[in-house]
Amino acid sequence: MMDLESTSLSGEERELLCHPLVGGLILFTRNYESREQLRNLIDSVHQIRKPSLMIAVDHEGGRVQRFRQGFTRLPAAGLVGEYCKIHPDQGFALAEKAGWLMAVELRAVGIDFSFAPVLDLNKGISQVIGDRAFGRDPDLVAQIARSYMLGMKRAGMAAVGKHFPGHGAVSEDSHHEIPVDRRRYEDIELDDLIPFERLIHAGLPAIMPAHVIYSEVDMHPAGFSSVWLKKILRQQLGFQGIIFSDDINMEGAGIVGDFLQRSYTALEAGCDMVLVCNNRDAVIQVLDNLEYSHDPALQARLIRMHGKNTTDLAELDSSSEWMEVSKEIAALDMAPELDLGNDTV
Repeated sequence: MMDLESTSLSGEERELLCHPLVGGLILFTRNYESREQLRNLIDSVHQIRKPSLMIAVDHEGGRVQRFRQGFTRLPAAGLVGEYCKIHPDQGFALAEKAGWLMAVELRAVGIDFSFAPVLDLNKGISQVIGDRAFGRDPDLVAQIARSYMLGMKRAGMAAVGKHFPGHGAVSEDSHHEIPVDRRRYEDIELDDLIPFERLIHAGLPAIMPAHVIYSEVDMHPAGFSSVWLKKILRQQLGFQGIIFSDDINMEGAGIVGDFLQRSYTALEAGCDMVLVCNNRDAVIQVLDNLEYSHDPALQARLIRMHGKNTTDLAELDSSSEWMEVSKEIAALDMAPELDLGNDTV
């Protein structure tokens, strides 16, 4: 999965997207000017190949929302979690609406899925997670995330739980450092793993592992570890969906080697698709040198990540449900009783 540099396709990008090893595209804020421009960009990508490439984005809400003008301002997951604690009867229904709203707005411009929900726990340690998590309690996080996932599904979008097996217990930001979590596996299993295990049992379609070393389990970051991905995630937890690597351009992946070695190691460890973002030279290096045979079973799983229930922009704008839910969800940001404090980065 690669990215684009601007709001329209360059000749080089058209050529790269035709490469047989490219299976998806991730979009960022720099790719967005308006909903109509984004819809046209995505249509132009879909015209390049059949079957069309998967198109993804990080669009969680709060600090991580790539498209803002023309989209509902989505609250941080932590605000949804706080609402669920204060209003338990209505909370899970609101979480389902939040997932539906995020997904239906993205589906209206042709995006297949967002890398959401975050299943990490907010332990007050990791600033990069912080209010991106639904909360601290693993049972509550699992319940909220399940409702959120069901809302995404109702809008035609598959969910991607991240960052397996949990990023909340390390202070370092894996975008810039190599975090090490020194807890025993038993401690992780009884806490951070609970939301992942519960959502796997509920049919979670995809997972993204963390660029974190859990040194008592394996000395490789989880996204490059066959212990975590094959032994624990696949065999022990019974996960049968897609495993997307986190961006191998992040510093947390640097311990593995150059970009080609990172790609090989991630795939051999059990990742199904490798993300290479914000580094065009790395994309070209991988595409020019990676030797990889497509697995027919993998292709069948990947097809399930394509979005369904497409609603065009005119239909969305005239939808009474969208208008009501958009107003309700956006109001969470304005609720003083849900103030999470200054824990953003």
